[in-house]
Amino acid sequence: MSREMFVKLILYLLFKMLNLITMKTRLFFVAIVVAMFSSTTINAQINLGEKALGALQTGVASFTFSDEDAATMSKEAVRKMDSSNVVAGLKDGYTLRLNRIFGKHANENGLALNYKVYLTKDVNAFATADGSVRVFSGLMDIMDDNQLLAVIGHEIGHVANHDSRDAMKAALRKAAVVGAISSQSDKVAKLTDSQYGQLAGAIIDSKYSRKQESEADEFSYSFLKRNKYNVNAEESAFTILAAMSGGASSDFLSKMMSSHPDPQERADKAKARATVDGLYKPYVQIKFSNKAMTSQTKKTTKKKKK
Repeated sequence: MSREMFVKLILYLLFKMLNLITMKTRLFFVAIVVAMFSSTTINAQINLGEKALGALQTGVASFTFSDEDAATMSKEAVRKMDSSNVVAGLKDGYTLRLNRIFGKHANENGLALNYKVYLTKDVNAFATADGSVRVFSGLMDIMDDNQLLAVIGHEIGHVANHDSRDAMKAALRKAAVVGAISSQSDKVAKLTDSQYGQLAGAIIDSKYSRKQESEADEFSYSFLKRNKYNVNAEESAFTILAAMSGGASSDFLSKMMSSHPDPQERADKAKARATVDGLYKPYVQIKFSNKAMTSQTKKTTKKKKK
């Protein structure tokens, strides 16, 4: 057996052993493995090279990454995002509107969801592995309640389908914090504030595969149908985004829509689903407002006594 084949066999056996030990011991063990194969002498002997070593570190970190790990790290990354954005207050019109239309779905699909509004003109929305849903006010400015629920339902679909966990893995690689995670002798959640900032940015920029996007679209349609909302709002929401893109990409479109498939194609598929169910009807946007409703007190004038 060649030396390279021997090393591959050892790595395979090590990976198998990782599933049989606790997280704390696992991470300590992983750190030793990565450190061992990082040495110049060993590198020269088995000819791994810098690129292959990076792949090894990434592979080790991903191999031991669970849903629980993703949720824990997402929670901290979202905390960093919340502190870096202007969050709508409890009495803000945007918050009140989101509470009204989405509050009842905080435990949708068995998930414990928490939600907030970022006050920004950007058109965006995302959900992370810990169940955090963040909606940008720019999105709420262009969509009515049903359309907004279609988009949020899509994002929840990514969490329910474990896409958010996979996105976290990709975010870890992009944020270049794999080494820090691998070297921890405690829990994976212990990163620096700066590293969580990097991770937050990578989460926002994360993209999903065509299959993941399609499945999230189907989840959104089922979400609307199950809760007796107008399912045609999904087609309408994608049509709005398609009109916004105009052949160019925005931050939101490049993340959520990516290049696979485009918004118009997804709108057509949403229409086809509604048609098959015998529910299709051209959607007309309903009037909406993001302003807080203020109760006006009537002034009473006292009559002068004669």
